[in-house]
Amino acid sequence: MVRFVLIVGLAFVILYPILQKISTALKHQQDLYSPIVVWIPENVSLDNFRNAISIMDYWNTLLNTILLAGITTILTTASCALAGYAFARLKIKGGNLLFAGVILTILVPPTTILIPIYMNLRDFTLMGIIPLLTGDSVNLLNSYWPFILTSLTATSLKAGLFIFIFRQFFKGIPKVIEEAAYIDGAGVGTTFFRIMLPNAIPAMVTVMLFSFVWQWNDTFYTTTYLTSSNVLATQLSSLPYNLAIMLEGEAGSNDPFFQSMVQDTGILLSMLPLIIMYLFLQRYFVQSVERSGVVG
Repeated sequence: MVRFVLIVGLAFVILYPILQKISTALKHQQDLYSPIVVWIPENVSLDNFRNAISIMDYWNTLLNTILLAGITTILTTASCALAGYAFARLKIKGGNLLFAGVILTILVPPTTILIPIYMNLRDFTLMGIIPLLTGDSVNLLNSYWPFILTSLTATSLKAGLFIFIFRQFFKGIPKVIEEAAYIDGAGVGTTFFRIMLPNAIPAMVTVMLFSFVWQWNDTFYTTTYLTSSNVLATQLSSLPYNLAIMLEGEAGSNDPFFQSMVQDTGILLSMLPLIIMYLFLQRYFVQSVERSGVVG
């Protein structure tokens, strides 16, 4: 009975906002002022979807978001796997101190280091090499380069957690496997790519899923680095303003409840691809989390 109550409570907490947004998205504007309409719309309408899709340039924005999340996911997984293997298996002077820095990136709020990162990306010099060659620094904002560079260097969103996952997974693999490879003449690189990495598929799937979802839902870094790009985070943040401009002069254009209804529809549209992805990848996601030991 206690387990049933807990499951029902968790399901309610998770599903209630989604069901509420679905109900709101299907309502007509007149239903906002009807006292008898709570969950089931009296006048079912798809106007909210049409408005949100038009204002957000949804299909183009969706493609850009998939591209951004996909690039960062692949690069983050590759760089964090290399870093995790190095921390788990290679004897590095000061390795424990470096790993403490990795753990620190998990604990430190990102807002505390946002300003220096922003200044560095706005005037990117690559340790003075770029001004030496071109005479001036490069502004990387409003491009995908901040995400690409941080993903390549294992400093992207939640990268510290991903390095920790790979490190713990590689430490759980018996050393006998590596020793046998070294006896056969394999080097560190060959051992990693041909033996350790194929065995780390559960950890890779876990990191790729987490990285993709977190990048998809990120609004903090995305709205900071991509202020004018068509991705879902920036489009959602500017949706009420763009809706007011589109409906300027029309009756009810300044209605905050109607604007909120269209914004909820936009949020639902941004969630929909992740929900569809989870329905298809649920089994692989659960298996990868169990085998990678994230829960434990």
